[in-house]
Amino acid sequence: MKHKCPICNAETDSAIHADFPFCSKRCRERDLGNWASEKYVVSEAVFTEEEITEGEGKTVVLHLDNDLEKPNETKN
Repeated sequence: MKHKCPICNAETDSAIHADFPFCSKRCRERDLGNWASEKYVVSEAVFTEEEITEGEGKTVVLHLDNDLEKPNETKN
């Protein structure tokens, strides 16, 4: 799959770049930094104020890839 890096707009290919959709580790880490510094935000709240105070929040499960060397490989 061909794509443009969301940070620098360089051409990327999922068959070639281990950091896909990013073109490099640098761009991947820069994107992570943007999330950490809250430059990017999720526009819809996961919890409402009432759910937090009542303890009735929705469960959010994030499936994180433990193998950062080859993040695009699927595991069976």
